[in-house]
Amino acid sequence: MTKRDWVMKSTVAVMLSTSLLMGGQVGQAAAKTQDSKQSDVVQIATSLIGKDYEYKAKGPKQFGSAELATYTYKQIGISIGSTISSLSKAGKKVSQNSVEPGDLVFFSSNGTGSPTFMGIYIGNDQFVYSSQSEDAVVLKSYSEYSNKFVGARRILDETSSSDNSGSKPEQPASNLADKVIKIGEKYMGTKYKYGSSSSTTKTFDCSSFTQRVFKEAGITLPRDSRQQSTVGTTVSKKNLQKGDLVFMKASVNSSSDRITHVAIYAGDGKILHTYGSPGVTYSKFDGTNWEKRVVKIKRVL
Repeated sequence: MTKRDWVMKSTVAVMLSTSLLMGGQVGQAAAKTQDSKQSDVVQIATSLIGKDYEYKAKGPKQFGSAELATYTYKQIGISIGSTISSLSKAGKKVSQNSVEPGDLVFFSSNGTGSPTFMGIYIGNDQFVYSSQSEDAVVLKSYSEYSNKFVGARRILDETSSSDNSGSKPEQPASNLADKVIKIGEKYMGTKYKYGSSSSTTKTFDCSSFTQRVFKEAGITLPRDSRQQSTVGTTVSKKNLQKGDLVFMKASVNSSSDRITHVAIYAGDGKILHTYGSPGVTYSKFDGTNWEKRVVKIKRVL
């Protein structure tokens, strides 16, 4: 039996256990009443078992670790982050023993530090995740990964009391975008300095500015603009939204698409960024050379 045959055969068994889960026959751990969205998340995640793993792949045929959760929640109309780092801060924190179907669960190889892989808990001591080592979306025993557990987050509204950590639910993307812009505005006029240290707020270059602003909003970005362009979800100009990162090449006439600048789209046809003598400033975007220099737009909210 090939690995792929084994995975698909396992999927049949999983679907049977999932139908029991939906019928409320999986014991005390899943005995609480589940709303329809919880059921939908479980059903969608389970249906993806056997799909191929590919780093940062967004589906529907291949998935990265975080992207599996992003895709699953998108199918029920909920937009969440697209990186392990952002998702590990999303929603409400829940304890290891209080997870419910639909919760995001996070792990690291030694059970400490930042998470390096994640999955979706589906109940019955099981979670689904896209495994690099197994090159597929797989089903695993949650308890067997207890020594690798580093956190769990609840995206869906709670249907019962589970964890009283006091953490606030994640803000909607539109509210978070407003927060990002507000944070950026407090640095208006701060001087531009190429290669400015990420540890200072006395000067910025374009990417240290975006890194700082998003960090204060609870989102971790890499240091330079080209690295930042590799995270998040790519969007088109016509779908540009407040809070999106806009990446540009050196000039309108440049034959190279090498990224040299990054700005934050602030809505109303404007960008918030830093360059040259104005430092941190607003610039008109629509119809300008800034727009014509665009190479890529990424959404990390």
